[in-house]
Amino acid sequence: MKREEKVRLVEELHSKFERAKGIVFTDYRGLNVAEMNSLRNSLREASLEYRVVKNTLARRAAEGTQVEIAKDIFSGPIGIAVGYDDPVVLVKKVLDFSKENDKFEVKAGVIEGSLCTPEQLKTISQLPPREVQLAMLASAMKSPITRLACALHATISRFAYALEALRRKRESEQ
Repeated sequence: MKREEKVRLVEELHSKFERAKGIVFTDYRGLNVAEMNSLRNSLREASLEYRVVKNTLARRAAEGTQVEIAKDIFSGPIGIAVGYDDPVVLVKKVLDFSKENDKFEVKAGVIEGSLCTPEQLKTISQLPPREVQLAMLASAMKSPITRLACALHATISRFAYALEALRRKRESEQ
């Protein structure tokens, strides 16, 4: 590879590392071309990327990004899966592929700036998708507000009933 190509590749990777919400590092040794294409296609369907990069170029691209904490992982053949939207989807897709292929190994990941071990990635993969989490949060936030509104309404209703009872009492006394 020529120097200009390497510089361009490092800049491109650096940009991807900066934008990524989730990155998973894998060992792809033993996979044949058909299996690699299957992995790439399954990730592409979910708007994710998979790339095999030289370790020295990946180290340079990681400088100044959230991936810098994972520099020690760049040894041996490394494949990098990158997700820009929902890191849970990325982790689920990669782990699903690793379950199907014994030769494919997940080494680690960087999820929203935190270095994760394969065990932590398995835990992350069990989370519901982002949209479901947001719906759960909105529901949890709505519940106390609804109760407050009901309590305020009940107080006002009681006051109105008390006034009505007082009016009737005075009318009956006259």
